[in-house]
Order: sequence, then structure tokens, then C-alpha cells
Amino acid sequence: MPPETILAFDTSAAHCAAALLLPDGRCLIHIEDMAKGQAERLIPLLEEVLAEAGIGWHDLAAIGVGTGPGNFTGVRISVAAARGLALSLGVPAIGVTRFEALAHGLPRPLTVVEDARRDEVYAQHFGADGPEPARLQPRAGFVRTGPVTGSAAADFNAEAVPQPMPLVEAIARITATRLASPQPRPAPFYLRGADAAPPSDPPPVILDA
Repeated sequence: MPPETILAFDTSAAHCAAALLLPDGRCLIHIEDMAKGQAERLIPLLEEVLAEAGIGWHDLAAIGVGTGPGNFTGVRISVAAARGLALSLGVPAIGVTRFEALAHGLPRPLTVVEDARRDEVYAQHFGADGPEPARLQPRAGFVRTGPVTGSAAADFNAEAVPQPMPLVEAIARITATRLASPQPRPAPFYLRGADAAPPSDPPPVILDA
């Protein structure tokens, strides 16, 4: 089967990132740093990437999306956009976790370590037999030997390995490998609950007429 054209995007951190993987293997990448405003910027950014390649929405074979962990609102923005685009275009939407993307193209064994703030880290180990469960744990208690990668890798091990490609490109390339098999709908991958507390006001009382 010939390669397909895949559009991938990610807003799980302080950026709005898009990658268009073309049938010839080239990948067009647009990344804009931003702490907020991803919801308004995402679709125009995707349209710019498509225009650069001279194609339209209906030329896509699949949508790839970063599912986190990361910024709670940012992850939801991308996942909702991916589901909506997939439904309207009649193509699959495939979720890729941040851990999978950061480990893509690197030899195993490997541990991905990401700064989770609050003196904590997100971590997932990828062994020769497959990945271990991802976890959130105190930074002070994290111990790992062997190669590590990710934003917090250099804090823990001298064998820190750099990523061979941007995160969003890895999402696109992983999506391409999953097209041949059925995939679940993308969903946010959270290891920590939302910071926002639910409203404390009581629900409205409905009075009979």
C-alpha cells in the first residue's frame, strides 16, 4: 500500500504545532510558541500547512493528535479538534501519547522523563519487550539507570539522549504506522487531575409552574 498523507498536531504544551507527512516521506512542520490562544490559532495553522503543500482537507488519509500528558486545556483542544475533523472528513483520528512520540526513533531500552512541575516528573520506560505503564512520581524519588530522554532527562542521567525529530513530526510518523489496524478514538492521556475545582454553587432549583 502506498504511503498516505497525514496531518498531525499537538497543543499539549506552550506551543501550537502541526506536521504534514507527505506520501514521499517529506514532513512539513509549523511550530509556534504560545502560552495561550491555541484554540483560536490551531485551525488557521493547519490550513497554512495544507496550503504550503498545495492540498486540501479532503486529500488527507488520517489525522494524528498528541494526547498528552501535558497542559490540561491544551490536550483537550487538540483531541476535540481531531475528533471533529475526523468525523467531518470521514478519516480516522489516531492518538499518540507524548511518551510514544518522544521515544520514537530511539533505541530501546529507554526511559522518557518529562517535567511535571510541582517537584514531580512524568516517566515511562520502553523496554525491548514493550513499554511499562506511565506514571507520575516525586522528582526526588525518581531513579533510573540507562539511557533517558525528555525535557527532564539531563537532570537525572548522564546518558541523556536527544530526540531525532520534533514531537509533532513523531506523532505524524507514528500515526502512519497505525493506519493498517483499527484504533480507538483519541482521548486525553492524563496522569494528574485538572487544577480547576468544580463549581461550589448548588444546582438551580426547578420550580413547578
